[in-house]
Amino acid sequence: MSIIVKFFVAPDDTSATSTLQTGPGPACESLSFGNFDPEEAVIQWECLLAGGDFEDLAEAGEPRILTEENHGGCVVFAISPGLSTALADAERPRLREVAASWVQLRAEEGEIIDVEIADRIMSDLAALVSSACRQGQGVYCWVA
Repeated sequence: MSIIVKFFVAPDDTSATSTLQTGPGPACESLSFGNFDPEEAVIQWECLLAGGDFEDLAEAGEPRILTEENHGGCVVFAISPGLSTALADAERPRLREVAASWVQLRAEEGEIIDVEIADRIMSDLAALVSSACRQGQGVYCWVA
């Protein structure tokens, strides 16, 4: 199964929600990845970066789903403030540690993710979050 994952910057939930049908357009600052479960990943990343508990975050409604199509269509969700802060504050060596830990977690579940790709995801997402923070905007994820 192929999954398209796009993290993107938007000024608010309403603007982010408007991307449901087509994804974020070229005017949006964004990153494209594929073939991992981003809803699970953002919870794991927050746990690894900020020390949260997976079950507690999931029970608290993270990630916050803004909108989704029926029957397994596209989804748009918001990156939590906790993860945004942790990513923006993380130094490069810490991001590398988190990427390696995430690869190990996924391997325990039978999912193979290349450590270099995981490292790129973490560093690129941290840069996107930092950019969004400087602009007073949020980071969202569109999944198809």
